[in-house]
Amino acid sequence: MAKNEPPFSIGIEEEYLLVHQDSLALAQAPDQLMEDCRAELEGQVSPEFLQCQIEIGTRVCANISEARDDLKRLRSSVAKHAAKYDLAPIAASCHPFGDWKEQHHVNKDRYNDLKRDLAGVVRRMLICGMHVHVGIPDPDTRIDLVSQLSYFLPHLLAMSASSPFWQGEDTGLASYRLTVFDNLPRTGLPPHLSGWSEYDRSVQALVDIGVIEDSSKIWWDLRPSSRFPTIESRICDVQPRLEHTLSLAALTQCLTRMLWRLKAKNQRWRVYDNFLIGENRWRAQRYGIGGGLIDFGVGEIVSFDTLLEEMISLVAQDAEALGCTTEVEAARSFLASGISADRQRAVYQDSIQAEKPSDESMRDVVRHLIEEFHADL
Repeated sequence: MAKNEPPFSIGIEEEYLLVHQDSLALAQAPDQLMEDCRAELEGQVSPEFLQCQIEIGTRVCANISEARDDLKRLRSSVAKHAAKYDLAPIAASCHPFGDWKEQHHVNKDRYNDLKRDLAGVVRRMLICGMHVHVGIPDPDTRIDLVSQLSYFLPHLLAMSASSPFWQGEDTGLASYRLTVFDNLPRTGLPPHLSGWSEYDRSVQALVDIGVIEDSSKIWWDLRPSSRFPTIESRICDVQPRLEHTLSLAALTQCLTRMLWRLKAKNQRWRVYDNFLIGENRWRAQRYGIGGGLIDFGVGEIVSFDTLLEEMISLVAQDAEALGCTTEVEAARSFLASGISADRQRAVYQDSIQAEKPSDESMRDVVRHLIEEFHADL
């Protein structure tokens, strides 16, 4: 490890939806299910805003191998306990045919406050995401790297998109989740900040006014964590397959180290205006990996396969140093098998071609998501 090199430790949070194994519709989590999970998972599981959701978080992991073991344990445990109640978890950012108007939020102070403060906007939050934490102890370094890492958020979103359907309809988007989440305040791309002091002053201004109680109510796509000495990437849709989660987490970890490596040599990635990064964010949200992204250096739209190969090459030495070359190179599987949004649409179209009605075809998509959740366990 170089002098003053951060640990680049990694932590992963995922949100799952619970469905009935028979009807495949959304299900409220029984209190006993949460108690069963808590008893086994020692504070690594919690309810989410809606009663049909459950959230897990890995321990602080030194490397991606540790993260794999912990995440597999967490996913396996949730699936095992859910099965006792004829339920199954799915890791997709939107349920293909669930209706937000039929869901109820968890009766906890935090969620009651959210319902009061955010009114009708928060009621539509029938969405799930994944968050990746990368350990960076120095606060000013965290802010500096957040500004640079923002460039790559659309790339990560494009590969992760897993929410093409909403309330039984194909939205035409690869990640419909963001259209829902972006209605909340304090979301979207992080602003460019000069350092930790500017960030702290901005947060404190809202705290002093009484608008928020702390920085946990800032929900940018990428932020300094409110609880840990980490950069927290929040851009990604949750992944049906565990190995895809690990590839995205490894890429996030390696990109962070690559940018730190530049900083250590008095270099940096060019910081583009959010207006431009936002255009790529939209392209990723709309097309996934199918429409390409804008390379602002060359001034043209570049195919995603080219961009991914460039990104893998860019972080090759970081992947080697962090012991995650296999996971980073496995990101090519998004090109080979399609992202989750593509796979879900393919299942739906195959069912329609088999002359199944639309509602049964949607249930086939949920069956597919259950299978993918269990595939790597």
